[in-house]
Parts: sequence; C-alpha cells; structure tokens
Amino acid sequence: MVLDVPTRDRLHRRICVSVRDGFACGHPSGYAVDGPGRQSVVRAVLKGFWARRRAIAFYGLLLLGGWYLGDLLKDLTVPDMRPMNEPLIHRIVMTAFVAFILLAAIPFVPGAEIGFAMLLLFGGQVAPLVYLGMVSALVLSFAVARLIPATILAGLLNWLRLTRAADFVAEYDAAAPVDRMEALSGIIPSNLGRRLIGNRHLLLAIALNTPGNSLLGGGGGLAFIAGASRLYSFWPFLAVVICAVAPVPLFFYVA
Repeated sequence: MVLDVPTRDRLHRRICVSVRDGFACGHPSGYAVDGPGRQSVVRAVLKGFWARRRAIAFYGLLLLGGWYLGDLLKDLTVPDMRPMNEPLIHRIVMTAFVAFILLAAIPFVPGAEIGFAMLLLFGGQVAPLVYLGMVSALVLSFAVARLIPATILAGLLNWLRLTRAADFVAEYDAAAPVDRMEALSGIIPSNLGRRLIGNRHLLLAIALNTPGNSLLGGGGGLAFIAGASRLYSFWPFLAVVICAVAPVPLFFYVA
C-alpha cells in the first residue's frame, strides 16, 4: 500500500512523539533528524564554552607562556658546553641558579622538568643545587600568594566571567580561619571531599610529584594555590615541600 504525503507526515510525527528526547527520528526523506534533547545539550555545551571564553583563552595563554619560559629556563640552566675558565663557569652556574628559582616559582612553568633535565645532564653533583633551587622556588611562590589580597583574585575571576568562583573567593576571605574548612566542605559535601581536605598536606605532596602537573600550574602553581587558600601554615608547608621535592635529587645524589 502506498501512502500519500500528508498521511505519511502524520504517521512520522506520531512516531517521533513516542520517541524519547535525544534520539534521532527517521524522516520521510530518508535522513535522520536529531531530537530536541540532543540539540539542547549541544547548545548548552557551546553556550557554556562561549560564556567562559575568556577563562579558556587565559588558560591557554598561561600554558603557552609557561612552556616558553620553560624553554628559556632550559637555555639558561643548560649552557653551551665549551671551554671556559673557572670564574666564568661559576658565574654562569650562579646566574642559572637564580633564574631557576625565579622562573620555577611562576605558575605553569615546568620547573620540576627542567630540574630533572639538569640532573640527567650533570648527574648527582648538581643534585643539592637543584633541590635547594626547587624548594626555594616553591616557598617563593607560596609567599607571594600569601601577600596578594583576595580582592585582586576575585577581581581577576570576575574579569574572566567566573562569577561563582569570584563570589566564593570573596566569601571565603571574609570567613574566619576556623570556618574556612567548613566552607570548603560545603563545596565538596561528600566524605571523600572532607578526607581530602583533612589530608591536604599529603594531597599536596602527591600533586607535586605527579607527572604532568604543569597542566594544573606545575609546582609553582600548586604552591601559589596553597598560599592563596590560607589553608597551609608556613612551617607545615615548608615541611611538605622539603619532603616532597627530596626523592628525585636524593636518588641522583646517592646513585
């Protein structure tokens, strides 16, 4: 039996009504048409990306800037191997050491990877220098974050159109120190979240030794977040950094 076009269209609409949103319906023309549910999900995702376009672009610029500074740091800390006198070598080493501390303290600069490259190139003889430089860089980033007012961070988040994060930073800064743990527990209400906050020192040590943590800001970025959060006192933070940075330089030193 051959149906006329109006009858076929009515049957098609009736079939599509019975299909759940998000699934494609067969069109009389033979093509599949996406349901309204799937279209609304895609539209919501694209709208979310567009609303956060500044934050996404800013994150990309931070990654590119960190990688560029990482290459610059590599050139400074791994000079050309050519004959030179001892005073010149000493001057180059000290300049590279200061540059290593300053640049590795900047978020998204892969300072740990540069330090590891130095250990591979020069061996255990530079392990104490690399260790001291990395600890100093993390402490510097932590201290700078403690000095930056929360209003500046909230203003940056507002400019990036991350209004919820900006509001939380403002409320978090206004809360008493004893109430800040409860504020974070409200964001992560699960028992796992409370355990992570309670074991934040162990979590920081693991994050500092996680490969690829440069996507989260690297060692400098993690130290900056720790300082800005006001959850870490200076001496416990220093103890965590001393222990977390030690394994790799110690291995090269004793090997």
